[in-house]
Amino acid sequence: MKQHPNSTSSDGQSGHAGGCGGRRKRREKMLEASEIRLLMLHFLAQNAAHGYELIKSVEELSKGEYSPSPGIIYPNLTLLEEMEAIEVVDTKATRKAYRLTTAGEGQLADNRETVSSLITRLSTLAILVNNRSIPAVEEAIHGLKTALNRRLAQEDISEAALQTLIKALHDAAEKITHS
Repeated sequence: MKQHPNSTSSDGQSGHAGGCGGRRKRREKMLEASEIRLLMLHFLAQNAAHGYELIKSVEELSKGEYSPSPGIIYPNLTLLEEMEAIEVVDTKATRKAYRLTTAGEGQLADNRETVSSLITRLSTLAILVNNRSIPAVEEAIHGLKTALNRRLAQEDISEAALQTLIKALHDAAEKITHS
């Protein structure tokens, strides 16, 4: 597959963004580790939880559009425990459940606005999923992707044709933004 030299994937890396049809889950880094920790504190303020339950809580908030990996959750649980922001509920249990400590409550209180912003950001993803699932919207997105892929799959696209395509995409984005 020929690739235009200036193209990049959603994660900023050169190359094909991947996927042969079907909906892709968001793979790019959605949240910084410090934001993940704040979300974890937020969920632990509601109930004691295992790491897996925290992953599911974040995933549920975004309606499946973002799911933090165990590789980000578990090291951050360890860090929060070392920071004395959380503690293990039952040290003899085979699966560690964590609860918030007074220090964790303080961290959460100090970052209430950031937590609120994070929850809004992830909830917005859930709204996106709902609106993107409207059949007419799905059909229009599919039609645009199909047309774009067919055109870009042509081997020798002239610079003029490429610029026309780019302008059409920018114009469509502008119309969508201001509709």
